Amino acid sequence: MTILIEQPDHGLLVEDKPIPFDGNELILYGGFAVPETLSSNNGGFDAPEINAFGQSFRDYEAESERKESVEEFYRVQHINQTYDFVKRMREEVYGKLDKVEMSIWECCELLNDVVDDSDPDLDEPQIEHLLQTAEAIRQDYPHQDWLHLTALIHDLGKVLLHPSFGGLPQWAVVGDTFPLGCAFDESIVHHKYFKENPDYENPLYNTENGVYEERCGLDKVLMSWGHDDYMYLVAKQNGCTLPSAALFIIRYHSFYALHRAGAYTHLMNEEDEANMKWLKIFNKYDLYSKSKVRVDVEKVKPYYLSLIEKYFPAKLKW
Repeated sequence: MTILIEQPDHGLLVEDKPIPFDGNELILYGGFAVPETLSSNNGGFDAPEINAFGQSFRDYEAESERKESVEEFYRVQHINQTYDFVKRMREEVYGKLDKVEMSIWECCELLNDVVDDSDPDLDEPQIEHLLQTAEAIRQDYPHQDWLHLTALIHDLGKVLLHPSFGGLPQWAVVGDTFPLGCAFDESIVHHKYFKENPDYENPLYNTENGVYEERCGLDKVLMSWGHDDYMYLVAKQNGCTLPSAALFIIRYHSFYALHRAGAYTHLMNEEDEANMKWLKIFNKYDLYSKSKVRVDVEKVKPYYLSLIEKYFPAKLKW
């Protein structure tokens, strides 16, 4: 079930095989290689056609018991995620990483009671989704241990829902992400609700480039605040040794307007384009591994603890 907390006043509005290549590859930072073109058959994982509720994945119009609550989530999110709000969250409230000190696995355990209200495909605790994603990737890409760990930690920023992190409301933690400081692309789910966002009519923010320059690089773009950007800051500022592709996945895995709809590509630079290939590989597992099949946590825990020790300090500042 979802963590129930009293919301504080934030001043807010309402088998073992190498990775398959086709002969064309691109070398990323840290010496990691990625296929130049992605095959739809690049692994043994079979993406299912329907989710745990018997519907198509990411179908926000399908009639289900979660349809109305998911749409209401996005209504509130789209109204409240503004350029100024995100700047304050990053610079004043959470960017200092002064909330808690704990290990990666301790953080995983905090997610045991968290359910993502924005997800129409799953209502299982988040720890289940993390391990389902990681284990599916591990099966198909056994030699890419950094990718296994990335899958395990990609959603850890959802601890922002926990009281010890300020107990942020769900709209400020989960859901699809999008840039602030430029126009809201129509491919963003439930785009219609942006009309109530204060930035929507602001001439500084409502053009294609907004406050950015073309090809500036996504690292210069302010993304909507939530678990993606927060976990990116935690990993980067705690000196993790994961490759840049991992940090890219962590920060942009919910940026569906980019990696599914192809929006905002005019803001990407060459490094972004290289890392995008890994994000598209990852996204297959992040989305389609969601199921009611349980993972034996104690059986796989020693493996993931060894990866955490390899790439992260014992304790992190959050």
